[in-house]
Amino acid sequence: MSTPALVLAVLVLGAGTFAFRYAGPALRDRMTLPPRAEWLLGVATVVLLAALVATTTLLDGGEFDSVARPAGVAVGAVLAWRRAPFVVVVLAAAGTAAVLRLLGVP
Repeated sequence: MSTPALVLAVLVLGAGTFAFRYAGPALRDRMTLPPRAEWLLGVATVVLLAALVATTTLLDGGEFDSVARPAGVAVGAVLAWRRAPFVVVVLAAAGTAAVLRLLGVP
């Protein structure tokens, strides 16, 4: 791709991104969604986030990673559910995965 075409592509994508982000606040008061649609959007958000967490936890480059990473995420999830401080959650999750890998758990 030549330089002028690359610059044009970046400008078009930038303008499109700005327009898409501006449309939300600009149209918020002009459009109303039915309660069922709002509920479905809320559920879709949770499902999408759960799918992202699951694939990031279990896969590395399209293949199953190991047992250590999901175990660390599980420890972090339990601590977060128990309302532990964020630093404790992160350190415990990383420590669990590190110790399991150090012990040779695949």
